[in-house]
Amino acid sequence: MNSMLKNKTFLITGGTGSFGEAMVKFLIKTKIKKIIIFSRDEKKQEEMRIKFLSNKLFLFLGDVRNYNSILNAMKNVDFVFHAAALKQVPSCEFFPLEAISTNIMGAQNVMRAAYENNVRKCILLSTDKAVYPINAMGMTKALMEKIMIANAMLYNNKKTIFCATRYGNVAGSRGSVIPHFINQLKLNKNLTITDPNMTRFLMSLDDSVKLVMHALKNGKTGEIFIQKSSACKIIDLCEALKIIFKNKNINKYIGTRHGEKKHEVLVSKEELLKARESKNFYVIPIDSRHLNYAKYFSKGDSRIDIIKEYSSNNVKILNIKEIIKFLLKLDIVRDERKN
Repeated sequence: MNSMLKNKTFLITGGTGSFGEAMVKFLIKTKIKKIIIFSRDEKKQEEMRIKFLSNKLFLFLGDVRNYNSILNAMKNVDFVFHAAALKQVPSCEFFPLEAISTNIMGAQNVMRAAYENNVRKCILLSTDKAVYPINAMGMTKALMEKIMIANAMLYNNKKTIFCATRYGNVAGSRGSVIPHFINQLKLNKNLTITDPNMTRFLMSLDDSVKLVMHALKNGKTGEIFIQKSSACKIIDLCEALKIIFKNKNINKYIGTRHGEKKHEVLVSKEELLKARESKNFYVIPIDSRHLNYAKYFSKGDSRIDIIKEYSSNNVKILNIKEIIKFLLKLDIVRDERKN
C-alpha cells in the first residue's frame, strides 16, 4: 500500500467533514505528495488548515454542483474520494430537489471530471440507506450507486476506475446519535430514544478509513465494498453511555422518526445472491447486464426465498460491556470524559 501512495495526489470532496478529517489524519503520515480538500465551507476549511498545518494539505473552495469547479480542482489528481453529500434525513425529506442536486448530479459531476482528468480511481461513499430506501436521502444515494455502475460500463477502458463503499452511521461522526446522547447526558437531560429494539451497526471513523483504503487497493470498476460489522440495540448503547458518564437519567421514548428504519441493511437479499464474501468484507460486483433482457425470462435464482439480507438485526449484537469497550476507543467519548 505504501508504494501505491508514494508521491500521489488525493482529492477529497466534502473533505471538511468527519470522514475527510479522519482520512487526512491517516494520509498525512504517509509519503503522498498532496491532499486537496474540496468543499464549499470556507470556515471549516480554515479550521482544518489550522488544525493540521501541513504543506501536504491544499484547500480548494468549490461545490460539486458546479462541474467547472470540480473539473479544475481535479487536475493532476491520482485518486478521488467522493464524500460530499447532503446526509441529514430530515433535510433531504423537506428539500428533495437539493438532495438530487448534490447527491446525484454532484456525484455525476465528480465522476465525469475524474474521467476527463484521467484520475486513476474514483471511490464514492454510499450508505446503508441506499438499500431498500424509504427516504429521499437513501433514494438519492441509491441512484448515485446506479450512476456509478453505469459510468463504470460506459467508461470501461481502464483509464478511470469507479467503485464505491457502503456503510451505516459512523459512530461519533457529526450529526450522529452518539454525540447527541452525550450532549443530553452532559446537560442532565433525559435520553430521547426512538425505539428500544432499534438496532444499528457500530463502525468507527478509523473503520471507515480502512474500508475506503481497502477499496482503493482492491477495487475493480463498478464494485461496491461493504465491511462486516457488529451491531447493537439503541437501548444498550444508551445504557453503556450512562455507565461511562456516570449518569442515571431516565430514557424518554419518542417513537420512530419520519424516514427512519428500525434496522440498518447493508446488503440486500438480491445483492447477496451475487456478492463475493471474505472474512471481513462483502464485494458486490458490477451489474453488467445490457438492454437485451430476453435471456433473463428463462433463468432465475430460487435462493431468494431462503437468503437473508445483511442487516443490523441478524449479525452479532454486542452486549453492554462490549459496547462500552467499543465506545472508549472513540475520540469523542475520551475527549468528553475529560471535560
